[in-house]
Amino acid sequence: MTMVAPTSQTLIGHFEKGLDAPICLTWELTYACNLSCSHCLSSSGRRDPRELSTAECKAIIDELQRMQVFYVNIGGGEPTVRSDFWELVDYATAHQVGVKFSTNGVKITPEVARRLAASDYVDVQISLDGATAEVNDFVRGEGSYATAMRAMQNLADAGFTGFKISVVCTRQNIGQLDEFKAIADRYNAQLRLTRLRPSGRGADVWDELHPLPHQQRELYDWLVAHGEGVLTGDSFFHLSAFGEALPGLNLCGAGRVVCLIDPIGDVYACPFAIHDEFLAGNVRDDGGFASVWRESPLFRRLREPTGGGACGSCSFYDSCRGGCMAAKFFTGLPLDGPDPECVRGFGEQLLADRDDTAKPKPIGDHSHRTSPPRPRAKTGPVPLTLSVRRPDAPPAHACAESPLAGFLPQANAEACVCGADH
Repeated sequence: MTMVAPTSQTLIGHFEKGLDAPICLTWELTYACNLSCSHCLSSSGRRDPRELSTAECKAIIDELQRMQVFYVNIGGGEPTVRSDFWELVDYATAHQVGVKFSTNGVKITPEVARRLAASDYVDVQISLDGATAEVNDFVRGEGSYATAMRAMQNLADAGFTGFKISVVCTRQNIGQLDEFKAIADRYNAQLRLTRLRPSGRGADVWDELHPLPHQQRELYDWLVAHGEGVLTGDSFFHLSAFGEALPGLNLCGAGRVVCLIDPIGDVYACPFAIHDEFLAGNVRDDGGFASVWRESPLFRRLREPTGGGACGSCSFYDSCRGGCMAAKFFTGLPLDGPDPECVRGFGEQLLADRDDTAKPKPIGDHSHRTSPPRPRAKTGPVPLTLSVRRPDAPPAHACAESPLAGFLPQANAEACVCGADH
């Protein structure tokens, strides 16, 4: 019998029907975060007091082990601010569940970097949205570029090779792709590019930040030239309509091969679609996560065959699959229609004709209470101002969850993210 290697198309046919367990899942451990990134997909900042406990998190890990989930992408918020973060990482790896966690780098000290370098089952992803401080800090906040670069240097000094540098592609940083690649090469890291989605706070800035049509082409050409050495997480399958399919699965895996667990245990079909429309259940319900994954009516619907809707007759449908579900939903476009960034221009007229008042609003705003309204710039980067406590204000609460304690100058560490009213 001749063995035939599976192709991308045969994998798509298999994965569209859903798997018995997700290949991987995103798990946001906390909404607490020291930053207030303008495009944060989960509107993070303050901790939710209903957060899953350590025991509940370990029970989920036990379940993932039984389901043979390969690994989890841990995020937030800033996951390292949880006091039990390392305990949970160690528990997961001891139970054959690999861990990749995303961080802004605030707690990647030399000591932590050495600990990470000694593990074979933990990967690290440092968020960086500008190859220069000027571009990065407009989106992520003052000082965040220096924090990320310091974390990368600590990882490199510890001998940690192959860690990831995660870049959300925006109108301001598309021209820096070569510079991002140079930074990754400098630290012996791997570059990961992801798409800007209009989710969370990103919904407020998407119109100003998402790449323009000519930048989409620039990004596509760059990925064709460098794609084999750059990770994308299948973020850009909508660009395949330019011609050649990009490396990867080129499929929306929401509810089929991936999903999201949020800090209070709610399970969503997609990390970029945090909205009641895509809520499948909660891990605290009877049957736990496995029951949600295998029996949720939402997931069952997502796994049904589709004809492509308005995109079904397009000659590029097999490559772009109609684009991103979350991008369509949060820009107010029909889910069976074209992607808002459809490279053939089919989404542009729909965007122009849409009723903005009917556009769905992201749920669960956990932004810092003290964050001022963010200006909406028509051109150039979106400004971001971090709050600073008034000089005459009483001393800040000594919160054990403060992610900046002992790491950044006091002027930048005033905002408590524990969610308490103090």
